Amino acid sequence: LPGWQPRWFVLDNGILSYYDSQDDVCKGSKGSIKMAVCEIKVHATDNTRMELIIPGEQHFYMKAVNAAERQRWLVALGSAKACLADTRTKKEKEISETNESLKTKMSELRLYCDLLMQQVHTIQEFVHHDKTHSPASTENMNEASSLLSATCNTFVTTLEECVKIANAKFKPEMFQLPHPDPLVSPVSPSPIQMV
Repeated sequence: LPGWQPRWFVLDNGILSYYDSQDDVCKGSKGSIKMAVCEIKVHATDNTRMELIIPGEQHFYMKAVNAAERQRWLVALGSAKACLADTRTKKEKEISETNESLKTKMSELRLYCDLLMQQVHTIQEFVHHDKTHSPASTENMNEASSLLSATCNTFVTTLEECVKIANAKFKPEMFQLPHPDPLVSPVSPSPIQMV
């Protein structure tokens, strides 16, 4: 290296910024290094030197005033990097847990949907094949209706949980519906008659 140049370094919130001098801090930095993407290496023989490496981009060769000063910087830079890595790991863990929760709830929804279809089919069978309206068939119909109602409630509760998980995972603007067309009037459902 042709020679060392003095620089003033400031480590703040995982960003290492450097200046020509302490007096130049108010003028803006000459550059900055994000510690999360940086590798820290110590020199093999000189206990005052270290390197900050942004893989594939830049090398910063640094030399402290003495070994104790370098040690203070190594601890501070390493701590900043570790804190950033811990935060990133925590976020990645939360995303992974959210994905697993959503997969589990979607699997439950598929199961409940299948169950709903079976229960609806059972009720349809009762309606189409039972012409006697005997007390036994009425009791079977009531039981089937009660099961269908319970499954519907469980399905809706699970669906609401899916929506909560999805809202936490995705940005809220993704769920906004387009404004309704003023020329199209809403359709009201016709009443359903049951035999």
